[in-house]
Amino acid sequence: MKKILIVEDDIELSKELKLLLEQNGYQAEAISNFSNTKQQILESNSDLVLLDINIPNENGEYLLKEIRKVSNVPIIMVTSRNTELDEVVSMSYGADDYITKPYNPTILLLHIEALFKRIEKNSPRLRYRHIQLNLEKGTIETENEEITLSKNELMIFTYLLKNQGKIVTREDIMNYLWDTEEFIDDNTLTVNINRLRKRLLDVGLGDCIETRRGQGYILL
Repeated sequence: MKKILIVEDDIELSKELKLLLEQNGYQAEAISNFSNTKQQILESNSDLVLLDINIPNENGEYLLKEIRKVSNVPIIMVTSRNTELDEVVSMSYGADDYITKPYNPTILLLHIEALFKRIEKNSPRLRYRHIQLNLEKGTIETENEEITLSKNELMIFTYLLKNQGKIVTREDIMNYLWDTEEFIDDNTLTVNINRLRKRLLDVGLGDCIETRRGQGYILL
């Protein structure tokens, strides 16, 4: 479930936003204390931030600029100021999208959905069934858990995913690992395949790597 952080000082609007997002399948949190907004945003581990330009103690555009120095968390700027200059400044400071208040809830949801789709398309993540393979973190991710893979397990699963539905030989896999400067022999490959199967079993995918005798492996 995607987590969205609401940075909005209008309490009623913040509550409405939180309810809207939760009713549409998102996990939503709202900041209520604006004394250290930047730190709260960075520590929230959110998938998306809805950031109002006008918040107490800080200018939202300046805050956006400061966040972008240390984080690439997706941010949609929300404002009641309907000027092209605000939009240009926000986008130049690193906003991923921009929407003005009052907004139609459906339009806001469409903006959020479109942004997530765009991120996913460019993301260092590969989808497989109900899991994601995070190439940057070296993890298998589900909605409820995150499992860390070894470097060899990550490389093997990546290769199988890129060749899903095709038989790949043991030699194919070892050559791929050699090309990435991960030098393993036949016995080590067997050990890593077995460990990878165990990791996948832990997330309910115990039967997805099939051994084809005399041929190799196939990711179903």
